[in-house]
Amino acid sequence: MNLHRLLQDREAASRPVRVVLIGAGKFGSMYLSQARRTPGIHLLAVADLAPARAKASLLRVGWSAARLEAKSFDEAVRDGSTFLTDDAAAAIAHPATEVVIDATGSPAAGIRHVLACCEAHKHIVMVNVEADALAGPILARMARQSGIVYSLAYGDQPALICEQVDWARAAGFEVVAAGKGTKYLPAYHASTPETVWGHYGFTPEMVAKGDFNAQMFNSFLDGTKSAIEMAAVANATGLRAAPGGLEFPPCGVDDLARVLRPKADGGHLHHRGQVEVISSVERDGRPVFRDLRWGVYVTFAAGHEYVRRCFQEYGIVTDPSGEYASMYKPCHLIGLELGISVASVAVRGEATGAATGFRGDCVATAKRDLKAGEMLDGEGGYTVYGKLMPASDSLKAGGLPIGLAHKVRLLRDVPAGRPVSWADVAIDETSEAVRIRREMEREGADA
Repeated sequence: MNLHRLLQDREAASRPVRVVLIGAGKFGSMYLSQARRTPGIHLLAVADLAPARAKASLLRVGWSAARLEAKSFDEAVRDGSTFLTDDAAAAIAHPATEVVIDATGSPAAGIRHVLACCEAHKHIVMVNVEADALAGPILARMARQSGIVYSLAYGDQPALICEQVDWARAAGFEVVAAGKGTKYLPAYHASTPETVWGHYGFTPEMVAKGDFNAQMFNSFLDGTKSAIEMAAVANATGLRAAPGGLEFPPCGVDDLARVLRPKADGGHLHHRGQVEVISSVERDGRPVFRDLRWGVYVTFAAGHEYVRRCFQEYGIVTDPSGEYASMYKPCHLIGLELGISVASVAVRGEATGAATGFRGDCVATAKRDLKAGEMLDGEGGYTVYGKLMPASDSLKAGGLPIGLAHKVRLLRDVPAGRPVSWADVAIDETSEAVRIRREMEREGADA
């Protein structure tokens, strides 16, 4: 509740939090729009493969050209300006850097940046949930051992879900389910970058005017992003995935407590303490009344007649029994809220969500019948989508994580709907991302 005051203290002491942003895409640009107006924050550097593109992003969101003229990190430190570079490693290693934000979206790059932060003793905020779903449990542990904070990114739905779970538990409630909303129909699992805009209702003119990436947007539609994010939430909160993965039941905010309760009590959950994503459309395509497409939720149990009576007295919407209740946040502001993580990490030393164990996994699953010799194209592409699985089931099946299913060649046919296994692909076992992931797998899933 006092992050702003603590940042003001840093400003008054001429000791701002010096931040390095890696990746100036959509999420990064949203953060940049707010960072220039936040006290106690000095954007030391933006590292991007295309510095000119990063500069264009900064100018587009309100930065003045005069603040972007630094010729080195040291010059940026001296005059409070920002250095634009393509050298992320140097930006992480610079002595003045305090907090690093990885907004690249590349699992391999994310792992590389976390390891560099561990070595340089710099806190890291992981917008890159793709890397977290791939190896978050081991990365978070390595960060703790190095004395730094590894944090999920506030504004992104996983961190907001973690916040709601923490709120409920700190208030003494048993969390029954937590998750988010999205637009889902079963047919979306087969969506490709060619078909995605029709599902969103975007015209070619709308796409041409925006900074839209077809493969990224398709990953939101085909279920991959939901699976990635729920794996991250499971690993951070201890909630578990259902054996069959996400069911995406249609549900509006007034029905959260009724739908997100155990099947034994009339709901849709496989078990108590489950991650689940709800759909904003019915299976026949009709819109759900008062949907939660852009928001997050938590359902929790009363556990006692007195608490059930309190729910009733204070107008809490419950299931018919009065035992289950819910809270929700109707929307999220993505990178516009990312400064909460930066401040929490820097002035409190606290993460806004981080993996504590390996409980959920996102496994590459065939969108269509795939043939030996084909090249997988990863998240949001033409060949595979990501399916949520309990980590123990993924390990038993030898499931190939979606984060490593990019530019790898199939060794044998994989029928539509079947998870791809490590044995199905030719993969470079010496790559850093593969080595880190394999190390985590050898340690096993959390019971």
